[in-house]
Amino acid sequence: MKVNGIIAEYNPFHNGHKYQMDISRQMTGADYTIVIMSGDFVQRGAPALLDKHHRAEMALRCGADLVLGLPAIYSASSAEYFSMGAVSTLDKLGVVTHLCFGSECGNVEVMTKVAEVLTDEPEDFSATLQKYMKQGVSYPNARNWAMFHHYPFLEAYKDVFSTPNNILGIEYIKALLRRNSRMVPVTVRRTGAGYHDRMTDMEYCSALALRQALYAGQTADFMKSQMPAESWDILQKCLEDSYVICSNDFSDLLYYKLVLERENGYQKYLDVSSDLSDRIRNQLDSYRDFDHFCDLLKTKNMTYTRISRCLLHILLNITQEDVDFCKKLDYASYARVLGIRKSAHELLGAIKEQSSIPLLTKLADAEKYLDADALHMLAQDILVSHIYRSVTPHFNTRSAVSEYSIPVVTI
Repeated sequence: MKVNGIIAEYNPFHNGHKYQMDISRQMTGADYTIVIMSGDFVQRGAPALLDKHHRAEMALRCGADLVLGLPAIYSASSAEYFSMGAVSTLDKLGVVTHLCFGSECGNVEVMTKVAEVLTDEPEDFSATLQKYMKQGVSYPNARNWAMFHHYPFLEAYKDVFSTPNNILGIEYIKALLRRNSRMVPVTVRRTGAGYHDRMTDMEYCSALALRQALYAGQTADFMKSQMPAESWDILQKCLEDSYVICSNDFSDLLYYKLVLERENGYQKYLDVSSDLSDRIRNQLDSYRDFDHFCDLLKTKNMTYTRISRCLLHILLNITQEDVDFCKKLDYASYARVLGIRKSAHELLGAIKEQSSIPLLTKLADAEKYLDADALHMLAQDILVSHIYRSVTPHFNTRSAVSEYSIPVVTI
């Protein structure tokens, strides 16, 4: 049995995602596709446009056979933690033969060569990296300069370091190397718009372009043209219900948390340095909303996205101690099912036989299958989902929806 593993956010699911899913299946001859998808918060440090269950349904209706949820401690973290959490989960299922991802360069051999260098990071490389960062260089640029300094041959591949999907793909391969995984990396070259491109007439626009178009009030015809009919139908229904989320929906919650902990500072939270903690405290009186505060705090060596992730860690109570705890558990203690195709019974059977972690299909059964450490990790993720749902448009007009009452999406 050949099984593709795809790590995704689908925020929202668009034509490019469908292209990647279809082409990767053709490239590998896969019998099934498993997607591990970010939950209610995503890697750029923001809430997902739609909740994880709606996005899981998009993926299933567009070709996925099984959709698993990536816990927020990874989905809202740096590329390294994001990749390790997702790759570890897929690896532990025991059935995934190929790890498929999109990239701008489309050359898995080059990306693997870079990943091999970065996986074995010597002390002199780290010292050079820190030297550049102390000079005010942003982390991505500092890392690139340090690599070119110590490994001049990598300058021939410098374009690989300049685009987000290449960078993430390299992190996936690093995770495979560190785990000594048997999964084979396969990359599909991105076509159409890049991640940072905004509104466009290209056939394959980015998820960012779709979100920007939505917030700008772009016509439904444009949105519809950029998405498979199955995922557009789901998004359209959510739009009719006014059920889409943005960062500023969390502005009041974030401000409350920042004020609550102002006296002690914020260094215990993941990625929050003492310098950033001090800047947050000093600028808090100028707080307007989530987005504005990110702009206010960013510097030459701390990007908007990194600031946004740090603020999200504070809001969601994600600490460095939590990450260290998960690393001791080898990142993945369970695989939570968000959605499945009824036709994937053979795949489920293979996972049950070969997986080294429990496959959790019903939250109410968690105590039967998970040990105390895994239950602790799951409880944190459920709390994050409840925070997400607290700002949804229906929250003030209907009873709060518990994670325990939401069934697995089945088609």
